[in-house]
Amino acid sequence: MPETISTTISPEGSLEILSQHEVNRLRDSSQTGLHEMLRRCTLAVLNSGNPMDDGLALLETYPNFDIELLQQDRGVRLKLTDAPAEAFVDGRMIRGIREHISSVLRDIVYVYNEIQNQSRFDLATGEGTTNAVFHILRKAGTLKPSRDPSLVVCWGGHSISREEYEYTKDVGYHLGLRDLDICTGCGPGAMKGPMKGANVAHAKQRRYPGRYLGVSEPGIIAAEAPNPIVNELVVMPDIEKRLEAFVRLGHGIIVFPGGVGTAEEILYLLGILLHPDNADMEFPVVFTGPASAAEYFQRIDEFLVYTLGESVRELYQIIIDDPTEVARTMRANIDKVTEYRRARQDAFYYNWRLTIARNFQEPFVPTHEAMASLALSRELPKHELAANLRRAFSGIVAGNVKEQGIRAIEAHGPFRLHAEADLMEKLDALLTSFVAQGRMKLAGDYVPCYTLGGAVA
Repeated sequence: MPETISTTISPEGSLEILSQHEVNRLRDSSQTGLHEMLRRCTLAVLNSGNPMDDGLALLETYPNFDIELLQQDRGVRLKLTDAPAEAFVDGRMIRGIREHISSVLRDIVYVYNEIQNQSRFDLATGEGTTNAVFHILRKAGTLKPSRDPSLVVCWGGHSISREEYEYTKDVGYHLGLRDLDICTGCGPGAMKGPMKGANVAHAKQRRYPGRYLGVSEPGIIAAEAPNPIVNELVVMPDIEKRLEAFVRLGHGIIVFPGGVGTAEEILYLLGILLHPDNADMEFPVVFTGPASAAEYFQRIDEFLVYTLGESVRELYQIIIDDPTEVARTMRANIDKVTEYRRARQDAFYYNWRLTIARNFQEPFVPTHEAMASLALSRELPKHELAANLRRAFSGIVAGNVKEQGIRAIEAHGPFRLHAEADLMEKLDALLTSFVAQGRMKLAGDYVPCYTLGGAVA
């Protein structure tokens, strides 16, 4: 068994005093309570830096870990039992980890009390969902009205080669030299590299404070624990609101090599940008990687063109093995974003104008039945096919790394996807290439959590 520590700590940061009702909800270990969610997310944060991307395996490694909230006159204290020892130095918890735990606690409490149980947020509508995402981000302090557009969202895999990781650092460095900040999914690999590179560049440019914003959600945080550079952490309630947070906050997006999670993000983004209401939107998108990743992006490009049409190429640029050009391109395009929003009197800190169709907002629960019933056909409108492909990839991510998905696969076998023959062949080729390139898991042999079949009769 790994070494553990039991202790009591105070939350770090601007966490308000919780009511007795809120404390009781977090203590509640029943199926409808918040305790288990808080326990899983806190354990993930405490495990930051360890090369584990399996939520179930993490829970099994620390089966006796627990967190208890102690209500005191001076505020809340957290009692941790059998916490990973790596989160401590000489018996004291690392401050950044304390801050991240406070963010987890803040967001879980706020979403439950102010979003999910409030009639003013109608999560069954697009407007209500976008408003809820705004309020969660505002509560977390991530909306910065006084700053010009500078936030670059960086997507990519947590399971990437050392060469690809170093490349993401180089890109982040050149972005930082151009006074650009970084937002990622907050985990390792392509989510950590750009932040690390930008951190050095910001120090050289004396850019204080540099922003290293991490956006996660409870189902994925165990596989992508916040890396140490993240200085703003937000835990959104589900993957769809996490993705919306990225595109509402970001002023441009860079995509590095990755696996199915990255493919999910690409399809989400391009599906939105294909909507006619977004035709004139200034939203720069760059795909990039080292020379060794050229084939990866070629396969992605071919799959996108096959499924979404030739015109999809107008929505992104591919720049291979040139970090400086990536940064120059993004800087120039974010300047255009600034002009675009200023001319329309749009907010710099939240992209209200972007239209997101409901099928990109509705939470998708990847059960075996839901996965098998996904309509995957090129006869669908492009944005609908993109939405369903995004859901298919989201289900594979769940089967790969999320506790609930892993348990479902163990109980009922692999998910089964159905599509027309040609599309299935293209999808199979893409997924097989991810497996061959080691993009599905950080460690161990990968056993596919899906099978592919023909269209449902």
